[in-house]
Amino acid sequence: MNYFHQKLATPIGSMVVIEKSGRIQGVVFQNTWPSFRKRFAGSQEKKTPVLAEAKRQLAEYFAGRRRSFDLPLELTGTAFQNKVWQSLAGIPYGETRTYKQQAQSIQMPRAVRAVGRTNGSNPICVVLPCHRVIGSDGSLTGYAGGLNVKKFLLQLEAPSKQ
Repeated sequence: MNYFHQKLATPIGSMVVIEKSGRIQGVVFQNTWPSFRKRFAGSQEKKTPVLAEAKRQLAEYFAGRRRSFDLPLELTGTAFQNKVWQSLAGIPYGETRTYKQQAQSIQMPRAVRAVGRTNGSNPICVVLPCHRVIGSDGSLTGYAGGLNVKKFLLQLEAPSKQ
């Protein structure tokens, strides 16, 4: 089966949403799209119902009208990567967790650095909110979209905005 993608303009810049067989496989920043192209080889730009729904839900999120996503997702990574990425969905809107807390939540408390690296390769940004994971000292740490984007997303979700 082929991958299909659509571009989406957002307040944090262009993003690309990718699906295959009716399941979202990726939501990536335009600047990281070239590195994901190999993973989604043969992707064609095309409108599909799943991509339209993903774009609608993302637009609602950026407009402050959506706190969670209801999309069919398919993660394609190692068992460890999938476990880390799935754990991101458990971090509530407007809250943050440290990498250590995330490692503990997957029953692997010593895997803090591996969790951080895996979050850095999250193929479904925003929907699986790796932006909600911060350093143990409360600092904003690496983010594929850049720290300014991570800060924007956390401010968008800040309790004063709810």
